[in-house]
Amino acid sequence: MSESKPPTPTPGDTYKGWLFKWTNYIKGYQRRWFVLSNGLLSYYRTQAEMGHTCRGTINLATANIAVEDSCSFVISNGGAQTYHLKASSEVERQRWITALELAKAKAVRMQAESDDSGDDCPSVPPTSGQGGGCRNSEVQSTLRTMTSKVEDLSTCNDLIVKHGSALQRSLSELEGIRGGGDMGDKIRQVTERATLFRITSNAMINACRDFLSLAQNHNKRWQKALQTERDQRIRLEETLEQLAKQHNHLERAFRGATVLPPSFSNPALGNKTGVSGKGDASDEDDDNEFFDAMEDPAEFITVPADPKYHRRSGSNVSGLSSETGMDDQSVNFDEQSLASNLESPQPLELEPVRQRRTRIPDKPNYYLNLWSIMKNCIGKELSKIPMPVNFNEPISMLQRLSEDLEYYELLDKAAKCQSSLEQMCYVAAFTVSSYSTTVHRTGKPFNPLLGETFELDRQKECGYRSLCEQVSHHPPAAAHHAMSEKGWSLRQEITLASKFRGKYLSIMPLGSIQCIFEKTNNHYSWKKVTTTVHNIIVGKLWIDQSGEIDVVNHRTGDRCHLKFAPYSYFSRDVPRKVTGVVTDQEGKAHYVLSGTWDEKMEFSRIMQSSKGENGTEGKQRTVYQTLKAKEIWRKNPLPDGAENMYYFSSLALTLNEPEEGVAPTDSRRRPDQRLMEDGRWDEANAEKQRLEEKQRIARREREREAVKAASSPEEAVTEDSINDSPFKSTHQDNYQAMWFEKTDDPVSGETLHVYKGGYWETKDQGSWDMCPNIF
Repeated sequence: MSESKPPTPTPGDTYKGWLFKWTNYIKGYQRRWFVLSNGLLSYYRTQAEMGHTCRGTINLATANIAVEDSCSFVISNGGAQTYHLKASSEVERQRWITALELAKAKAVRMQAESDDSGDDCPSVPPTSGQGGGCRNSEVQSTLRTMTSKVEDLSTCNDLIVKHGSALQRSLSELEGIRGGGDMGDKIRQVTERATLFRITSNAMINACRDFLSLAQNHNKRWQKALQTERDQRIRLEETLEQLAKQHNHLERAFRGATVLPPSFSNPALGNKTGVSGKGDASDEDDDNEFFDAMEDPAEFITVPADPKYHRRSGSNVSGLSSETGMDDQSVNFDEQSLASNLESPQPLELEPVRQRRTRIPDKPNYYLNLWSIMKNCIGKELSKIPMPVNFNEPISMLQRLSEDLEYYELLDKAAKCQSSLEQMCYVAAFTVSSYSTTVHRTGKPFNPLLGETFELDRQKECGYRSLCEQVSHHPPAAAHHAMSEKGWSLRQEITLASKFRGKYLSIMPLGSIQCIFEKTNNHYSWKKVTTTVHNIIVGKLWIDQSGEIDVVNHRTGDRCHLKFAPYSYFSRDVPRKVTGVVTDQEGKAHYVLSGTWDEKMEFSRIMQSSKGENGTEGKQRTVYQTLKAKEIWRKNPLPDGAENMYYFSSLALTLNEPEEGVAPTDSRRRPDQRLMEDGRWDEANAEKQRLEEKQRIARREREREAVKAASSPEEAVTEDSINDSPFKSTHQDNYQAMWFEKTDDPVSGETLHVYKGGYWETKDQGSWDMCPNIF
């Protein structure tokens, strides 16, 4: 464009510029001059037409604004008028979107106020010389009108005082005339009434003055609040513009890079198979924001082991023992014992006892601006932010927690292992596999209600059954217990801490996961890493996992240190990379694990280790000589049409499937979640509000009961005593979970909720009378 870039839009300003408007299939997009003012968007063929010919106008108060791609957007007012527009660049498009959103919000407020006061904003766009917002002019006009009315009242008061004084003087002179007694009494009554009239008039004027003073004070506060809002929106718009410029700069740097690794790919695309989509990778980068982190140098490097280690003769094995210093258990362990568990294709398919569903209703295409909800929530706890179901997926956090068992076969194989080091490899792979379902899952699970449960009974199909319960609401905490016929049990208690940072959302799971094997009494524990959702403000949402995990065998002292590398724009490594080393209680390394948390993991047997050269950070890196890597886990492919079903896996599709005999508190019975799955989102939002209010009432009732229990019988319990009570902040301590109890684990030394039994027996009996009515 040869024209200069239009100024940054501010609330109340007229915004003008060139855009391309779709006309018809013959002419396509045509260049038009657009003017945005007072909530109306008008367009002309040229700037010269502004004085006499307007080609079309759309009222933003009733319009919907939707973004199609990096440069295109659509404005529609319900079918009568629809503008398909295209800007010259993404930065220019974002300028127009910001200006349109601000103008629309102001137009809606003006329309609501005009319905109450009868004062409508101008129905035609003003000329380019008219500036200032309609709302500000209306406030000033109202204030001038009020001042004028009070001045009129003050003038009337002066006249009343003047004429009242004259009247009193006349009456006094009349009283001085000697006459009958009755006449004097009447004159005195008239004088008293005139005095009362003057006092009343003064009181009226004083009241009007008080009203004016109050209105002026409120007007100052309103103007201050309006100016603060205006400044915040200007700062937001400048931030968006800066982000768009930074993105374009990074994109140009990416395209101009001279050396790129063949495995480099966009984290939001997840294309690791080498199959190209529509357009090249650089064209699809427009919707992504990259995490600007420097590449972290690897702590170790691996090289192929000497060929002599591949010979499996007894002499070689004994020689290996003395050369590497490994213990007898790891030396006698045959590499083929691990490989034998991998001969069957992944995943291991079992014949299901019952036919479970393979589809759910497609996700409706409802447009809702995430930033409009999240902009007021920066720095707040996510669990305390009221969110519409438009940002959810139709499963609860308890069901999401149960998805960790999708690759239960890894624990089945671990239970068969004779070596604890071998078993550690499978447990570590299971730890990584639980994140594979999150790569495309940008939807937020439903926050479970206090006392909500979810059972996952796969006893007949897979040999395990699982139970989750929401044991705390603030902070939200869920307890999970799973037990398998193959000789392992899994338990965890997860509390989610989350913070919205403006550009991204961080979710920090607190608590530990424990896995116990009956045959060997090996007791493993680990924690989860941090999940980050990027591009909250602008662009396409994408998820990253980062942090470190230490999987510890408390019986043997074996340990696996896993590192989830955060995505870095400058890294030449494969995205979503995970590396790990399995060591014994003495710190000697036996296995190396490597792969990605969204695709597969491989393991390699370490035959020899040595200290290598210093890395880029001056740290000495360890060099491991390893045997050929073998695959230990691979992600299951997503079902057909998963992109229209919230990117659910085959297991996730069955989690909310209705089942008979489950507890009344089961997540499958939650009405707002069911309505959302059926595509009835408006009803789901109303039902969600009802359930949340019901939960608040139940919480206040528990607080009252806590105060009553702590108060003496003679002491009255009032609303103030509840609000001032120390139980108000600790009322969750009085809530008792139905199926879990808090205990201290003697092995790991942690305090967590442990399954106390009774659920499955109650289900067999069909007696759920003790369950609360939470839905």
